[in-house]
Amino acid sequence: MDITDVRIIQLLQKDARLTISEISKKVNMSVSAVGERLKKLEGSGVVQAYTVILDPLLLHKELSVIMNIRLERPEYTDDFLSFIDCEDEILECYYITGDYDYSLKIITHSTHTLERIMNRIKSIPGIQKTQTNVILSTLKNNYSVSPEPEADSITKKKL
Repeated sequence: MDITDVRIIQLLQKDARLTISEISKKVNMSVSAVGERLKKLEGSGVVQAYTVILDPLLLHKELSVIMNIRLERPEYTDDFLSFIDCEDEILECYYITGDYDYSLKIITHSTHTLERIMNRIKSIPGIQKTQTNVILSTLKNNYSVSPEPEADSITKKKL
């Protein structure tokens, strides 16, 4: 991945609806060259998906929480993960180190709907302990990592 690939990715991170033609003008390359670069980025898995980001408040989902979960034993993992997979209000699930095993990001309508989710989670066999923190405000939320050119391409550009 070189500096041009990084620039293409940065443009798409700002607006994934840009056409290849629009991108080619901004990076000063032909449409076919940009198209080939995009195919390579997608084929290699660097670009995983194009998506829509929704505003939860406009969808009346006004409560965001981080819930940490500790399982009693590893054999309860499959049932827990099956449950997580089926819950649309659980947006993210991380396997973590420390006092807890998993950390969930949940966005829901209200404390009432959060209570229902929490009760369902706590009724899963093997749940030993939970800790829930309400998110008061989001100060930073990047949806993807920042691309960086490979060291070799930077060195070549300087030469």
